[in-house]
Amino acid sequence: MKKHAAHGGLVPGLSLAGIIVTLGIVYGDIGTSPLYVMKAILNSTNDVTPKYILGALSCIIWTLTLQTTVKYILITLRADNKGEGGIFSLFALIRKRASWAYMIAIIGGCTLLADGIITPSITVTSAIEGLNTYNPNIPVIPVVLAIIVFLFVVQQFGTNFLGKSFGPVMFIWFSFLGILGLINLFSFPMVLQSFNPYYAWDLLTHNPSGILLLGAVFLCTTGAEALYSDLGHCGLKNIRISWIFVKSTLILNYLGQGAWVLSNASSLKPGVNPFFTIMPQEIIFFGVVIATLAAIIASQALISGSYTIISEAISLNFWPKIKINHPTTIKGQMYIPSINWFLFTCCVLVIIYFRESSKMEAAYGLSITITMLMTTMLLSIYLKQQKIPIYIIGVFLAIYASIEGVFLYSNMNKFMHGGWVTIVIAGLLFAIMYFWYNGRKIKDSFYDYIKIEPYLPVIEDLSKDKEIPKYATNLVYVTRAKRAKDLESKIIYSLLHKQPKRADVYWFLHVRTCDDPYKMEYDVVELVPNVVYRVYFNLGFKVQPRINLYFRQVVEELVNQEKYDVLSRYKSLRDHKVLADFRFVIIDRIQNYDFDFPAFKQFVMNFYYILKRIGISDVKALGLDSSMVTIEEVPLIQDQKHKKKLIKGDYEEMLRRT
Repeated sequence: MKKHAAHGGLVPGLSLAGIIVTLGIVYGDIGTSPLYVMKAILNSTNDVTPKYILGALSCIIWTLTLQTTVKYILITLRADNKGEGGIFSLFALIRKRASWAYMIAIIGGCTLLADGIITPSITVTSAIEGLNTYNPNIPVIPVVLAIIVFLFVVQQFGTNFLGKSFGPVMFIWFSFLGILGLINLFSFPMVLQSFNPYYAWDLLTHNPSGILLLGAVFLCTTGAEALYSDLGHCGLKNIRISWIFVKSTLILNYLGQGAWVLSNASSLKPGVNPFFTIMPQEIIFFGVVIATLAAIIASQALISGSYTIISEAISLNFWPKIKINHPTTIKGQMYIPSINWFLFTCCVLVIIYFRESSKMEAAYGLSITITMLMTTMLLSIYLKQQKIPIYIIGVFLAIYASIEGVFLYSNMNKFMHGGWVTIVIAGLLFAIMYFWYNGRKIKDSFYDYIKIEPYLPVIEDLSKDKEIPKYATNLVYVTRAKRAKDLESKIIYSLLHKQPKRADVYWFLHVRTCDDPYKMEYDVVELVPNVVYRVYFNLGFKVQPRINLYFRQVVEELVNQEKYDVLSRYKSLRDHKVLADFRFVIIDRIQNYDFDFPAFKQFVMNFYYILKRIGISDVKALGLDSSMVTIEEVPLIQDQKHKKKLIKGDYEEMLRRT
């Protein structure tokens, strides 16, 4: 047996450069929230009093503390999967003992993808709307659409040249936020009292619209899930240290906006955005430019994050196999054309439909609240598997289910005002994941495995039978059987009965998706010396299954160890050192025409086959050379016993009647 391993995904260590990079990758979403949070709060009420504003600021501060700092920075980031984070990485950690939790995972994944559509729309629109403060006649929507078009078109070329500037730009952005807030804070220093949680409690319990206000307050923490999703790119220490700086500048900016609102309460105009209004006239243009750059970075982070989510979903059998490109050599950077243009279309429709960032606020936040609830549920399962005392898990679940439940309730009031948009998008994505996962599950339940050992002498004799035309020198089957001694009955049927396939060497390849995100291992088992081999590829759920390339590496190593002869077995070719030919066979199971599932299962399977037509073939998904592959279609069920049987008729009687 031969075993080979190669692990990637090294987590970056703590460094100044790492912290700067983290600012550009992780904090784009949460870092652009000051563009619209205070504006959303003012749009929620006509009661601009010190008590109300102090309560709102206190809610912001303690939401950032409890939700982002405590839940994500201190607790959730510890649930790393070999350095990787995100809701699907978390599910991969628990799925062996809690496979039923797949529903929680796909709900969270779908709502996170839906949030990735609203984020570019609202952040870019909010930033460009600042130009109206500088010049009210500037058309906002055409500029926003131009930026969105550029952002999605450039994805196919890779974003390496843009990514190098993300960190420094975000450092300037956060510094700008902090300085701007600090300068305005002194106009009403009383806002510092909002650090006292009493003001938040008083607003929520004594103001009739206090709970509904949380829908606007929640926007300040919508990027918290990105902290966890980007764990593998930046590392735990870099995220935690940089968060101290980010949180400080965010709070300073919110306090500065609150101070300006209170000092100008009597002259506030409807729809005013304090973020741009607190800027001196001389720097508004710079503010809009840096805000737009920050919005582009936030959008890029969500787009890249969407690619990652889909690639993980494919590996976990939540999504049909689709084309994935790697436009650069940077580890983990990918481009998925179908997802890119789906996101682009949705973003354009959202921008055209809402036209103003204030109207997009209603659609923003609802879906990510559901994601955070799903993360809380998965995290509680993970903590239980880590042997954390049940009372601690109970406290954690009670606190965060209550907090996020209240946020969900407040955000549900936005449903008819635009929240339905993200729910519809998330629902569509959920349908795809649910039907694909369960369709695969139903299909897999019909796989019949048999012991290969009794057939090994038959296969060995078949390889020597000169009466049967040679099918290939090396015949390679892709098998789903996990054990070395097992094989699908359909492969044996294909090999011996459908058309006896003589070859000099038989290979049975099994590809296993591992919970370790970047695992790359293989094992080789020699079942019959020089005749039958079993090869296992153990690949992490973030590794692309380029089986053609990996199998070639396996063969080369066997040749180097003098355990396999790769030269052609045809004498005329062997004398000229020509390499042997390889032929892959993939068995595709299809539903019988004479067999129907129960109604719901049939509905699931119909949806599954529609999705399968939309996705790419198994040949492309496995990275095989199509010119070397034969696909054999076989029915899911054979030898089906029919309840209705034919009976023998009377031929002479039939003739008389006709």
